[in-house]
Amino acid sequence: MNGKLKVTGVVTGVALFIGVTGWISTAPYLSNEGLGRTPGVIIGGTLTEPPGDFTPLNGRHEGPLMMKQAGFPPLVIYLSWVGTPDGVITATRPDGGYWAQRVRDRGGDGLLRIGDETYEMTAIEIFGEERISMMRQWAGGRSIDESPYEGAEPLRDWEVFFWRPR
Repeated sequence: MNGKLKVTGVVTGVALFIGVTGWISTAPYLSNEGLGRTPGVIIGGTLTEPPGDFTPLNGRHEGPLMMKQAGFPPLVIYLSWVGTPDGVITATRPDGGYWAQRVRDRGGDGLLRIGDETYEMTAIEIFGEERISMMRQWAGGRSIDESPYEGAEPLRDWEVFFWRPR
């Protein structure tokens, strides 16, 4: 009986190790439907001094950026974004998402990876009229009264976060 218990423990440990290693190696990911909602651990890129103006990055890098929040557990996800002279605008659905709640509860320190460059940044949640103005920039010409995809809330209801260099 003791031998079977050892074998079961070893098999469980190996399976857990393979599963965690696979998750760390492959997440975050882009699904066929767009941005994946599964967090990862590794952000990669080269730690770089943030530029004085993020606006020029808008045309150079198509697609989402990667964001890694400080603290435990490590969390790396893809976010859609737009660069401004002072920082980076990101937005998320108002669905109680984990990363937005972490910014509120623990502060917004983290890393943003755009292309191969990774920047040390701090996020704050934006409210009021400034939120609507930033959402218009982030929406890139779409009406803030429309949904970005079927089943989503209108853009005017989305939560907006602004990232500045640390």
